[in-house]
Order: sequence, then C-alpha cells, then structure tokens
Amino acid sequence: MTAQIDGDFVVFRIGIRINAFWKVHEWLPVFLAMPRMLRELDADPESGLLGYQTHFGVRNHMLTQYWRSFEHLRQYARDSDGEHLPAWKRFNREVGSSGDVGIWHETFLVRDGEYEAVYNNMPPFGLGDVAELVPASGRFETAAGRLGRTQGDDLPVDEDGTPPTDY
Repeated sequence: MTAQIDGDFVVFRIGIRINAFWKVHEWLPVFLAMPRMLRELDADPESGLLGYQTHFGVRNHMLTQYWRSFEHLRQYARDSDGEHLPAWKRFNREVGSSGDVGIWHETFLVRDGEYEAVYNNMPPFGLGDVAELVPASGRFETAAGRLGRTQGDDLPVDEDGTPPTDY
C-alpha cells in the first residue's frame, strides 16, 4: 500500500527531552501541555491538523503531526485563546534556558506529489494514517514511480531478469 494525499501538506515534528529527571516540577507541566493541545485540535476539524502519532522514549518524547498547510499550523501556534501560546510563554518564563527540559520542533513543507511512502504488513501509520491508502502497484510500485519519476517500470531484477517476488 502507498499513501496519497491531494495538495501540499506539512509534516511537523515536535518533542521534549527531559534533561533533569529529578526536576519533575520543571518537565511535567511541559509534558502535560501537549495532550491538552491535542484534545483542543481534535475537537476542531477546521484547525487543519490532519492527524498525528506519538513516540515515547525514556528521555525523549516526540510527536509527528500532519497539517493541511503551514498557515493552519502558524495560526494555531499564535492563537492567544488556544492552549499552545500560553504554554509556550509559560515555558519561556518558568523553564527558559535552565537546561532542565529541552523542547524542539522541525517543520517540513511538502509539495503536492513530492513525497512517497510504502507500507507492507502494516496497519495505517504515519502519512498512511491521515491520507488515502491505495495499492502500491503499477506506477506506484517503486519509490521513483510514486514520486512520478518513472512509470513504476524500474523494479530491481534478479539474475534471471525477473523482479524479486518478495519486493
């Protein structure tokens, strides 16, 4: 299977890193702010958030979000009536540059058709969880085909000239 989504979209990765486990009073409010934001976004279908996945580790926690546009993401980030802006201001005021907890984000603007994905033996995940899943066959059988650079006729071949059956 492969994912197809119409138009441009945004991939936004955001996370925290707990640098001082013993300073729970510093990192716990930061950690708890995200679920409130996600509930707020889930309740507003017009927010532009298409979906997200959370990834938890011992020290690092990350969220991958898919947005309809950068404008939607920016509007949410700067909304003074929303959960994000007050949480951001609180972090800067109360944690600042103490080093006890780190926050980060990365924003990727993805133009229509300039992405590719494939999912084998997987439940909907990543972009495939927020986009339409279609068979990875024909033009969509190879990465180059999914990117529109070939017609999907560039499969690797075994020594006898046939495509591998498990590809």
